[in-house]
Amino acid sequence: MRLGNVRPISSKPSPPGECGTRPGIESSGVSQGAAPRLPDRVEWLTILLALGIYLSFGLITWFHASLPWWAILGLGAYVVALQSSLQHEVAHGHPTPWPGVNRMLVFPVLWLWLPFETYRDSHLAHHRDADLTDPNRDSESWYVAPEEWQRFGRVRQALAFALNSALGRMLLGPPRCLYRAWRAGLASLAAGDHSAWRIWSLHALAVTSVLIWTSLVCGMPVWQYLVLIVYPACAMMQLRSFLEHRADPEVGRRSVIVEAAWPFALLYLNNNLHALHHAQPGLAWYRLPGVYALRKESLLKANGGYFYSGYADILWRFLVWPKEHPLHPGMPAASDLAPSPSLPARTASTPAAPAQASALARKP
Repeated sequence: MRLGNVRPISSKPSPPGECGTRPGIESSGVSQGAAPRLPDRVEWLTILLALGIYLSFGLITWFHASLPWWAILGLGAYVVALQSSLQHEVAHGHPTPWPGVNRMLVFPVLWLWLPFETYRDSHLAHHRDADLTDPNRDSESWYVAPEEWQRFGRVRQALAFALNSALGRMLLGPPRCLYRAWRAGLASLAAGDHSAWRIWSLHALAVTSVLIWTSLVCGMPVWQYLVLIVYPACAMMQLRSFLEHRADPEVGRRSVIVEAAWPFALLYLNNNLHALHHAQPGLAWYRLPGVYALRKESLLKANGGYFYSGYADILWRFLVWPKEHPLHPGMPAASDLAPSPSLPARTASTPAAPAQASALARKP
């Protein structure tokens, strides 16, 4: 059984790389393969945002000894996750006409694990919308190709199902990301890739600068920074990407709209309006809500009603229950590949057809 007219996926997948990324996938630019267009003028609101992020980070880490652990976790993780969203803006060419200045705005890697250049190139490759959700071509797909699924044992199949629940994605997603990123990075370094050596050397310098500040200057133990700030920040970003895309025969129906409340909308810099971002990837984050308000009806019609009223809605539906079978539905039916019998029967079904998925997303 196949889902509509989703084209068959290549039988030669690229080897897994960073979190949701695979080396070997070209990174020539956004939707049509063009490099992101730089703005004509400085986007001062984004500059102010960057200054606010680093000022907040400095104050939280400087006064960490005076703060309760839950305040460090809540505030610190939020600020570090917000810097990740800033990296997304910079990857798309914001906020100035000068690439070097943009790059310096995200030089500190507050969440430590992934070089900015690796993320940027992979993310721009992801914006080739015709390949969205294809596990062998989409640099950020979490679907599994059938030949990969057949190689999985029961433990890895169970893990794939767990990663398709919101709680599983937030708890297990960060170490999976770290493993894939560093495995790919070390392989490139071992192969003598000069660009990889340059990228990872710059990354090491950026990480060192962050750890010097947090550990040596502020006196925050490294374990505390990792456990209370870095890991929760990564979990927050995993929640954002959890339902961003679904497999669908029509390209325009593959990206979600989540009408998030302001704490999440700010945290994700309005990237929760993901269908609009993919339609107009050059829009600055602060322009997305206004454009969405004008185009809401047409956007929801174009994306097949793939919509959630907020992240509380998503957590209510999928906190511990997988959103769908991990196997990409444009391939052999999930039921033909014998999922782990230890999982609930419902998770072993094939994903809903587009119309059903749309109705499910809007179902109260």
